Amino acid sequence: MDNCMVKKNDIVEVYIDGMGSEGEGIAHVDGYALFIKDAVEGDKLVVKVIKAKKNYGYARIEKVLEASKDRVEPVCPIARQCGGCQLQHINYDKQLKYKEDKVKDCIERIGGIKDAYMEPIMGMDKLYNYRNKAQFPVSVDKDGNVVVGFYAKRTHNVIPMSTCYINDRINDKILEVVKAFIVENNIKPYNEKTGKGLIRHIVTRIGYHTKEVMVCLVINADDMKQSLKDDLINRLMGVPNIKSISLNINKEDTNVIMGNKLISVYGNLYITDYLGKIKFRISPLSFYQVNPRQTEKLYDLALEYADLMGNEIVWDLYCGIGTISLYLASKAKKVYGVEIVPQATEDAKTNASINDIDNAEFYVGAAEDVVPDMYEKSKGSMKADVVVVDPPRKGCDEKLLNTLVKMEPRKIVYVSCDPATLARDVKWLSDNGYKLVKYRAVDQFGMTTHVETVSLLQKKDM
Repeated sequence: MDNCMVKKNDIVEVYIDGMGSEGEGIAHVDGYALFIKDAVEGDKLVVKVIKAKKNYGYARIEKVLEASKDRVEPVCPIARQCGGCQLQHINYDKQLKYKEDKVKDCIERIGGIKDAYMEPIMGMDKLYNYRNKAQFPVSVDKDGNVVVGFYAKRTHNVIPMSTCYINDRINDKILEVVKAFIVENNIKPYNEKTGKGLIRHIVTRIGYHTKEVMVCLVINADDMKQSLKDDLINRLMGVPNIKSISLNINKEDTNVIMGNKLISVYGNLYITDYLGKIKFRISPLSFYQVNPRQTEKLYDLALEYADLMGNEIVWDLYCGIGTISLYLASKAKKVYGVEIVPQATEDAKTNASINDIDNAEFYVGAAEDVVPDMYEKSKGSMKADVVVVDPPRKGCDEKLLNTLVKMEPRKIVYVSCDPATLARDVKWLSDNGYKLVKYRAVDQFGMTTHVETVSLLQKKDM
């Protein structure tokens, strides 16, 4: 190819020599990078270029000439269309290596840190049916038939499905029952273009240890007729261990799945489950890790890194319903949790109460606002021995990082769901008095590109 003039619609033969951040294969044609969905490192392929930019492009697989030793047949028949499991066509050992390399690359390339010890990635024992939460959009197909499933990657086109292989199998029964309820009552699914229609999503949660089941319908209305509620209850009574049926009100023109208002239809507005010996109440709006088995490993690792002796003051920022806070409380003198969602903060207080934990306090507000304000009001007396942060994907606000440095904790345990923002924040902390001692990736989300990481930072003068 003259001067590597790769053009749209070109058919080229390539070798996959790397993997991108979203699990796509990467090939190079005379130095020009092509990103290819569903390709595996080691594949020899014939591909068609579908988009060509100046320095890189995108292609799709036309033919597999020689399959990589790491390529496997996906268990799910719609894995390629769905996009929810970006790595199901790759064997699990290679998935773990990919995630481990992804974290290490971010820490070294973005964070500029090459001397920290990376412990081996912590893999999953159960690769399928591990998720305790699912969100299924409801729509109609081109023939007007009700469909329930998942959005195709980067679209809002719903791919019909009856079984998701990474979700709890009880969802198969729930979807069957709720779809029949919608069809037989002639209920119109929500239409994003017109803003009309009633049912938007079916949201489920299942207690990993308790097996308690929750079903929440997200609706585009203020309520649902009582006759429909009664019918929904009668139908869902056939689902084992059903404990909670509710409606979530979302009348907004938004991609956000759930609104803030809940209406109880049956049972409580929560189910219960355990992490270790700690019991939690989980509502439809609660943030709660979707893989409880791995979450226990994740939190045990955070507890190990914190290395509490029993006399420490611990701050848990972005604490949600208090999962990490209460996990740490038995080993600490005092734990303070901060969370921006008011209902989650109330849930955290309730969870402390039902577990008879009296050394944990929770405050509502953005961590980047609450912590600096409380620290200033205390005139510096609220210094922490250990700070645990578990921020959203965007990472920590710089205002919060500034306050952490002022509070002078001996250790910062950073739990992250995004290696890139973790690396950015670790670099900032490294430039301001802290050293990354060690870190470890934990696979919470088998078959997907997502990965959690626990990192330990210590003051450099220790």
